[in-house]
Amino acid sequence: MNQWTVGAVQITRIVESQGPWDGTILMPDATPENLRRERDWLYPTFCDDAGRLRMSIHAFLVESQRTRIIVDTCVGNDKLRPQREWNELRLPFLDDLEKIGCPRESVDRVVCTHLHVDHVGWNTMLRDGKWVATFPNARYLIGGTEWDFFSRAEDAFLKDPVDDSVRPVMAEGRAELVDDRYRVTDEVWLESTPGHTPGHFSVRISSQGHDAVISGDLMHHPVQCRHPEWDVRFDNDGALAKKTRRAFCERYADSGTLVLGTHFATPSSGTIVKKDGSFRFVVA
Repeated sequence: MNQWTVGAVQITRIVESQGPWDGTILMPDATPENLRRERDWLYPTFCDDAGRLRMSIHAFLVESQRTRIIVDTCVGNDKLRPQREWNELRLPFLDDLEKIGCPRESVDRVVCTHLHVDHVGWNTMLRDGKWVATFPNARYLIGGTEWDFFSRAEDAFLKDPVDDSVRPVMAEGRAELVDDRYRVTDEVWLESTPGHTPGHFSVRISSQGHDAVISGDLMHHPVQCRHPEWDVRFDNDGALAKKTRRAFCERYADSGTLVLGTHFATPSSGTIVKKDGSFRFVVA
């Protein structure tokens, strides 16, 4: 667990799982050879000796103006998934939330940066053979553009997580379709960062002169600060995703804004700086 204070806002990371990945599963250019060229700033936090990416799947609890907000909900338990590592999980995510003083009933908002499998799983939980809302008192904030795209998807990789983790909360009347003008509180709002998916959001936080941003999947790993042009196998629109990554780095580089990476390995936080005609991610 990691915690940050941004002005009056408290942010806590809740880890579902973490470990090394073969980088080429995610990015064809993330070979061990290419990662070793970046070893001076990636190792040991963000890559290992074998040239694999260190990755994490986690959620962020954002507490602002007496509102408890969960940003992204990982893979979830009991979900049937073709990926062996994610299939029918039995992980203590909810227990971990309760240990930090946040029982699931106390969550007010759930923000889905996008609707991929590893970002919506804990939207629902299995009760008596039925998927029900995990956070029974929360409003689930879902991008309207995102819903328009995913609700029509026929490919199982896109469709199955929506069927068991998004449609049930829609059916319960707990979801609200929003756009990038939406403010969760005066200190927390959504920022459009499309490309990875059509309606992808990042989450901006600003309080008492301090700033932070939760990236979502506009980038999956800090190496993409150095190489925003690297293709990601799961980007819906690769050209737009590259443009968005570069614009994100330009916007936040040398600004002091705390960047919280949704899949960045522990500690998952840092700042972006300009260096050698590109950018680097510096652990905060």
